[in-house]
Amino acid sequence: MDVYLPIAEMSVNALLILGMGAGVGFLSGMFGVGGGFLMTPLLIFIGVPPAVAVGTQANQLVAASVSGVLAHWKRRNVDVKLGNVMLVGSTLGTVVGVWLFGILQRLGQIDVVISLSYVLFLGIIGGLMFVESVRAILRRRRASTSRAKLHQHIWLHGLPLKMRFPRSRLYISAIPPFAIGLLGGLLVAIMGIGGGFFLVPAMIYLLGMPALIVAGTSLYQIIFSTAIATLLHAYQNQTVDVFLALLLLAGGVIGAQFGTRAAGALKPEQARALLATVVLAVCLKLAVDLVTEPEELYSLRILGDRFP
Repeated sequence: MDVYLPIAEMSVNALLILGMGAGVGFLSGMFGVGGGFLMTPLLIFIGVPPAVAVGTQANQLVAASVSGVLAHWKRRNVDVKLGNVMLVGSTLGTVVGVWLFGILQRLGQIDVVISLSYVLFLGIIGGLMFVESVRAILRRRRASTSRAKLHQHIWLHGLPLKMRFPRSRLYISAIPPFAIGLLGGLLVAIMGIGGGFFLVPAMIYLLGMPALIVAGTSLYQIIFSTAIATLLHAYQNQTVDVFLALLLLAGGVIGAQFGTRAAGALKPEQARALLATVVLAVCLKLAVDLVTEPEELYSLRILGDRFP
């Protein structure tokens, strides 16, 4: 069943979009990563313009994140206080990111910037996550009875403006979570991702948060940053396709519930290794597309009044 997307100016199979939304929603609930790192490239792969994929995907992340947070909230796995500190940074980052997005769009460089950003960030984060998770698996096999201390004190913990976060059992400076949220907001605006693939490892290894609290807190912050990005993209850049967003929302909400239930089926290091593998696979596909000669070297179309 094909439907026409007025903003993307193309027809797509509705069942395919629903299935993509459900699959990404499953990852959102399971890993607490929002899933945007996967959905935006998938939309680009099926022909959706990158600018529209970014603007619309941010909208889908809102519903998937809400669904995931509700499930984690029931298990008391959300640190609202720390999430609010991150939210202050992410709000600022989102506003700046949407402003930069509009400038690049008017210059005609936004498609290239989106693809290059994905290759860069997914390659770095995916590689680091994969190496760390493999090391953790090997350590577990060599010393199954010993436990490594997760929370290591580094120079970040000597920064001022310290706050107590009872739910995460932390007493740290508010600056690192603010900075993490700031970068996450930029990623939401420019790449159409919740930033969970960056937020989750940063919250674990830089802030020292317990793994059980990370997913719910990450999704809590993602709800608001993606909602702000959606509103700004729709108002300033006109890149939010409502019909595409509704299809993604329907699939994402259902998939997130199943993903949350499956979250406890894997050990933490195994889950991180699986997530890292998916991230690297998407990164490789985007990199190949960047250097592969397209079937059509150029195309012509009438822009009309959309871009005066």
